[in-house]
Formats: sequence, C-alpha cells, structure tokens
Amino acid sequence: MNEVATFVGTVPDFYERFLGPVMFRGPAARMAQKVSALKPGKVLETAAGTGIVTRAMLDQLPEDVLVAATDLSQDMLDCAARQIGSDRHVSFQQADAQSLPVPDGEFDCVVCQFGVMFFPDKDAGFREALRVLKPGGRYLFSFWDALEYNPFARVRTAYLKAALGDALPAHIFAPFSYTFDAAKGGLVAAGFEDIEASVLRLEAQIPDPEQFARGHIEGTSATKVLQDMGYDKEKATRDLAATFRRELGEAPCRTTLQAIFISARKPVDAR
Repeated sequence: MNEVATFVGTVPDFYERFLGPVMFRGPAARMAQKVSALKPGKVLETAAGTGIVTRAMLDQLPEDVLVAATDLSQDMLDCAARQIGSDRHVSFQQADAQSLPVPDGEFDCVVCQFGVMFFPDKDAGFREALRVLKPGGRYLFSFWDALEYNPFARVRTAYLKAALGDALPAHIFAPFSYTFDAAKGGLVAAGFEDIEASVLRLEAQIPDPEQFARGHIEGTSATKVLQDMGYDKEKATRDLAATFRRELGEAPCRTTLQAIFISARKPVDAR
C-alpha cells in the first residue's frame, strides 16, 4: 500500500476525529503503559499517524524522556503536531520505518501501533528496529487480531466487499490479516530475542454510528479507492452507519477491539 498517496489531505483529520476515540485511544493507553514500565530515556515511534500513541506516551512518561515520532505521511504528522502543539520533549520527522534516517543504537525503545501490517517489507522494518535500538532495548508493536475478533472491522470489510466487489484492493484486508507466527518469524530472522506476545481485548462504544462510518469512508486506506470509483461519500456513510446499527445495535453501538501486543529485545551483546 502506498501510504503517502492514501493518508493525505483531509484523511488524517477524519481518521483522528472519528476513528481515534473508538479504535485507537484505548490500545494507545495500554501501549504507553508498556513503554513507561521499561523506563526508557529515548523512544522512537514509527507509523505514528496522527499522534494518538505519541500523546499517550507523553502523558505517562517522565518529562525528561525524549520521543521521536515518525511516519511515512507528512500530512499525518502535521495532524499529530497540531494535536500536540509545542512540546520540547517530542519531535516529528517524515521517515520510512523500513529505512530509518537514524544512527545505529540510538533508542532505548521502538514503538509501533497498528503500523507493521502495512509495511510492504516487514522484515526490513524489523531489521531497522533492531539496528536503531541500543543493546538490550525493546521493540514494542501491536497489530489487529483477525476479523472474527473485531466485529466493527468485520462489518466494515463486508460492506466494502459488497460495495466494491472485485475492485476491492487487497490492502483493505491487511490490517486484520497479519499473524503472530508471521511476526515471530520476522523477529527471529532479524535477530531479536525474548519475544513475548499478549492479547489485548477491550469493549468499546460507538456513540455516533454516522461519525464512525464517516471515519471509515473518509479517513482510511479505503478512501482513495472509493473516490477513484466515484462513490457518493454521503450515501456510503449513511449506508455503512445503517449497517453498523443493524449488526452492532442502536447507538451507542458496542464492539470488541482485539489486538496482539508484541515485545522483543535486542540482545545485550549485539552491536
């Protein structure tokens, strides 16, 4: 998936405003707790998006901890900077997680929430995370579990499949098709050790199905596809909202969020 071509223009704002509160803030708080427990001095975040995890980390980490937030999309980072404002403890830099403009052994911790599954070359992303970590440093990342464990995503994906048919791009399935076995294999090959996995399961409310639907239509990787096909975004929003209500109940709709959290360590004797 070409993230730069997808998460641009108004897409980051819809992503932040309408998807963030339901899908990303709860997992971000858990990720920040895991980072805080490591007591790092310097943290690199890849695929930072609109800064939802960045903000959670700034809330939980001591003020002397430095956070470097990176993303492939400058528009996403600009949205993150607007949300965070001026803070000397965080920096923003456009960067590809598969080829980071960062010296070797620079960070105590590398963090990535819901980004790894989009990397075209995940093994390169793992190797880069290992490279920029200090010996003994930790790589923490998360990815969505399968559609069967995430009802909101199952409903949204079924709607898009019915709407787009054979034109539905493969990357629409990417967020919910990555697996622990695949991650484990890539981490071991890259040179990580002490690999741990845990399941995060949260219950979430969708207070306004229309707003949540709008976020999916105008704030995701599907947005450009729908635009290119000439879809009426208002009709698509109404239809998807009606589908959420039918499948998840009347407002506030309820859904489960289930994700896999991974922690892996760079060997202490690694160069």
